[in-house]
Amino acid sequence: MDLTTLAARLDEELRTDAYADVDASANGLQVAPDEGTVETVAVAVDAAAATIDAAIEADVDLLVTHHGLIWGGLDRVTGREYDLVSRLVENDLALYVSHLPLDGHETLGNAAGIADLLDLEDRARFGELGPEYGGLRGRAPEPLAPDALATRLEDALDHNGEGVRTLDFGPDRIEDVAVLTGSGADWLDEAVAVGADALVTGEGKQQVYHAAREADISVFLAGHYATETFGVRSLADLVEGWGLDATFLSHPTGL
Repeated sequence: MDLTTLAARLDEELRTDAYADVDASANGLQVAPDEGTVETVAVAVDAAAATIDAAIEADVDLLVTHHGLIWGGLDRVTGREYDLVSRLVENDLALYVSHLPLDGHETLGNAAGIADLLDLEDRARFGELGPEYGGLRGRAPEPLAPDALATRLEDALDHNGEGVRTLDFGPDRIEDVAVLTGSGADWLDEAVAVGADALVTGEGKQQVYHAAREADISVFLAGHYATETFGVRSLADLVEGWGLDATFLSHPTGL
């Protein structure tokens, strides 16, 4: 498939343009030639030396990641950025990135993956980002004890042995769950406002402890990396349906 055609199809599916004003990431093709053909794709959470080298070793044409190399514009290419861009260019490896569009996609996204894991029903968008959203919320088919919810996350996620941290300040039986993967603790107030019993996210900040305790809501910190493998895995399945070969490159950080 033509590289620009593939990128355009991904952009359309992920509604990349809709997030242009709310995302610091340069979503879409970040490193690519003017013309190219794609037969093989690798997907990973992070664009880093480890994943770029793995993609080169796998001899793929395109690397698709959730976290890319360009944030808030690009003033110069030096140091780490030079090293990573050089690896890509010298090995004719293109890089496509989807950050917040992939977080918030209602079926392919990271939050959708967590919602599927927890079998959440009656889903609605969550995590306001201007006119867009970065997460989902929904209702568990049967109320879950906090330790049962934590166990389900811990058993399924690739947290590199770090487990799931629980701030157990909510009800004993959890029904309404808000999900915003990665660094979603800043949306705790929104979770409270929509009546969630719990917020599932990746990592927290110091102030989330007291804020959750005072609001009587539980928070599950399941790991930034661990909560954000779902989206790129879904994209691998998507492009395979378009006739391309795709593989997931695992490199858990434990963070």
